Amino acid sequence: MTTTTPETPAAASVAASAAATGGADERYTLRLYVAGMTIRSARAVENVRAFCAKHLEGRYDLQVIDVYQQPALARSEQLIAAPTLIKKLPLPLRRLIGDMSNEDRVLVGLDLVPRR
Repeated sequence: MTTTTPETPAAASVAASAAATGGADERYTLRLYVAGMTIRSARAVENVRAFCAKHLEGRYDLQVIDVYQQPALARSEQLIAAPTLIKKLPLPLRRLIGDMSNEDRVLVGLDLVPRR
């Protein structure tokens, strides 16, 4: 598991951004699509859960979906790779591909900090 310190530039500005945009109360609906329980899939699940516990505590719903077990859901989302994290809410919809080990990239991808 990759851990980063809370002093990263993006992580340091999460609270300020949430306060400025009123995002501190928004509830996040996330879907993580994985392909079986490979090492990469397990790492993505672990990273997303740790990320959510750290940055979205008490205000997120995370659904982990194995594309082999539920291929219809993967088709309906038109996935091209796994693991893929989809932020359904709050809008706009966002997709991130990979094992979610880059915390700054995930923060920006989920619109928790502004893009630079």
